[in-house]
Amino acid sequence: MKLCDLTLATPEENLACDEAMLDFCEAGGADELLRFWEPRQHFVVLGYANEAEREADLSFCRAHRIPVLRRCTGGGTVLQGPGVLNYSLILRFDGAGPLHSISATNEFILARHAAALAPLISAPVKRQGQTDLAIGGLKFSGNAQRRQRRFLIFHGAFLLNLDIGLVEQALPLPSREPDYRAGRSHADFLVNLKLPAPVLKSALCEAWQANEPLAEVPFPRIERLAHEKYALDEWNLKS
Repeated sequence: MKLCDLTLATPEENLACDEAMLDFCEAGGADELLRFWEPRQHFVVLGYANEAEREADLSFCRAHRIPVLRRCTGGGTVLQGPGVLNYSLILRFDGAGPLHSISATNEFILARHAAALAPLISAPVKRQGQTDLAIGGLKFSGNAQRRQRRFLIFHGAFLLNLDIGLVEQALPLPSREPDYRAGRSHADFLVNLKLPAPVLKSALCEAWQANEPLAEVPFPRIERLAHEKYALDEWNLKS
């Protein structure tokens, strides 16, 4: 598996990179890969089908210059920022393997991540809800996917040292929540792993045998998507 440790300059470019990489693999530009990136500023990311006015405090975000953007995959709204490690897996799938369905993919990938994290954390790591990883009922990773004809992207975030107090201010309680959340506030539901990012990267690289640098990155496609889609209110704030 190829490895791409690439954080681009803006939130829009980092979100565009995931979509561009999926398209790149689907078109035959690369095979399976693992990407890491770490946000340099705070911004809100809506799931593909989320309603911006319901899932984010737009007044607070405008007042504090926190961009509100939208990704190409489903799932809930999150606050990105320093102290978050993002990963993106682009994997080939077919009708017979462990990635044959959405639910099977969730189970397969999150089980592998839980096993990779187990030696690093002095508490059992469990998959909870559909796509969360948690310790003692506290969420530290949320994930989502998008599927094309031959490849899928499965990506997510690991909370390492995120300002959870800012999450409380920027995001209301979600309109939909997994049962295990039980109405808890962000502060009572989220937890930081307090792990150094390089340690977690190394564990995930080993889990996926991602050790060969990606030779080519589709930068023109990333730039086009960033400017023509991810920077536009028509995409980000659509209802």
